[in-house]
Amino acid sequence: MNPHQYIRDEIVKALNGLVAEGFLKEGLDYARVNVEPPREAQHGDLATNAAMVLAKNAGLKPVELARELVARIERHPEVEEATVAGPGFINLRLRDGFWQARLADILKAGTDYGSSAMGAGASVNVEYVSANPTGPLHIAHARGAVIGDALASLLAKSGHKVTREYYINDAGAQVDVLARSTYLRYREALGETIDAIPEGLYPGAYLKDTGAALAKRDGRKWIGKPESEWLAPIRAFAIASMMDLIRDDLKALGIEQEVFSSERKLVEAGAVQKAVDTLKARDLIYVGVLEPPKGKTPDDWEPRPQTLFRATQFGDDVDRPLQKSDGSWTYFANDIAYHYDKFMRGFPAMIDIWGADHGGYVKRMQAAVTAITGGKGALDVKICQLVKLLRGGQPVKMSKRAGTFVTLREVVDEVGRDVVRFIMLTRKNDMPLDFDLEKVLEQSRDNPVFYVQYAHARASSVLRHAAEEMGDIDLSPEALARAPAARLTDSAELGLIKLMAGWPRLVESAAEAHEPHRVAFYLYDLAAAFHGLWNKGKDEASLRFLIPGDRDVTVARLAMVKALTFVIASGLGIFGVKPVEEMR
Repeated sequence: MNPHQYIRDEIVKALNGLVAEGFLKEGLDYARVNVEPPREAQHGDLATNAAMVLAKNAGLKPVELARELVARIERHPEVEEATVAGPGFINLRLRDGFWQARLADILKAGTDYGSSAMGAGASVNVEYVSANPTGPLHIAHARGAVIGDALASLLAKSGHKVTREYYINDAGAQVDVLARSTYLRYREALGETIDAIPEGLYPGAYLKDTGAALAKRDGRKWIGKPESEWLAPIRAFAIASMMDLIRDDLKALGIEQEVFSSERKLVEAGAVQKAVDTLKARDLIYVGVLEPPKGKTPDDWEPRPQTLFRATQFGDDVDRPLQKSDGSWTYFANDIAYHYDKFMRGFPAMIDIWGADHGGYVKRMQAAVTAITGGKGALDVKICQLVKLLRGGQPVKMSKRAGTFVTLREVVDEVGRDVVRFIMLTRKNDMPLDFDLEKVLEQSRDNPVFYVQYAHARASSVLRHAAEEMGDIDLSPEALARAPAARLTDSAELGLIKLMAGWPRLVESAAEAHEPHRVAFYLYDLAAAFHGLWNKGKDEASLRFLIPGDRDVTVARLAMVKALTFVIASGLGIFGVKPVEEMR
């Protein structure tokens, strides 16, 4: 059960009762009625805005409607108290028995607790990473990779049909530079002495392996040949090699995407022309001259008549060029074609995870998606701000392998996949993140991944000790679901149960907002509540989890502890992090 949804349904029943009595008119829209925790815990367990959002259309004052609604709600058997607050909010306090009964819900569902049908099977495409195929992934790529993967898992848990996708940017000038850089390393592998890497080529040592592999495959086939002969085949070889490297890096991070779309293949298949023709048919393309932009001049601006997309009709600041003076398409035109391709593959809902340097590109791309899909498609873009890699508070700048940046693989190898994944989700995507290689391994409350994992390990330890010391207690979830939960009456116990019962709502709200970091915040709060209860038991013997002289309270507390392991594991599962049984 989702307690918040359950109480909202009961409030809707009460509203319908007021309609039946003639107090409210028929046809009111309940869509904006919500139930959520109040800002201050002392105000109650839940609060609703029902009277606030319905009063105007009902022709009533919010307080007047709230009083009538409270008169009905307070008769509900699960409601301890209902009060009107401020201008018309309603605060609710539910009976302890309602919360205690939620333990059985969790124990019966296991790690599936929190799963929701909210998405109703709607298809969503989540595109993330999409790094240029010119080298290994670096630590900033890790953030987008983890956020995208966690968001995809969150959407799947909330009932969406999710496709994870990587867009291979293999049609731009950067892959020609990759080919030339590989050719240099190829010559080196065949015995030529290579001094300093020429300006404009990629210097990373990782290309030595690519050059050696090319030499092994083709021998001296390309030596002495003009670039026009070797550029395309070596480019294809190098891109394939880099994508193998990228896939291996992602696999080390626990990420496997189902779809890899090639920009080059889209262009060669005529997808860009098809997209432009679609826009033309809607009178959204014209030839004109753009005013010179203020500040830094972008690459796609030219002082000449250009083929332009009417982006301003869809909220963008200026209209945007689609074709360069040499007749080739702009990056923007290619990206329109790619998103149109997504839409035509059955994804009206698209989510892109981009790096910090793409912030100025969001408006035009959202305008394009609205235009090319006739308003049937929607694009949400999550911008990931930079990651500052530190060691003991000092910047880490260089990589032995990449030469200019620290690779994702180096960080994963040093601190572990699960640590990288969790820490990347401890800040909202649009906030900068400090990743300190020493602090992320600290065993302290200040390290969120340790703090949450420690809560799971502590809970697992309690269950192991129970099995050793009180072996006749059945610790199966099925048996614990029948525990006398009414014995859990301490405020810390009830507070922990209420937090766990809030997990289904958290899943839905985080999925709806496309904000997986909310799960990290929730898990930290849940861990804090459990650690607080543990410490309280150290000071008050009557609150310890195992009470040899009171079997009922022991079983009830073990049910609560087992439920906690399920909720933490459910949350960590969204992150792709394995919960630990013991801390080492």
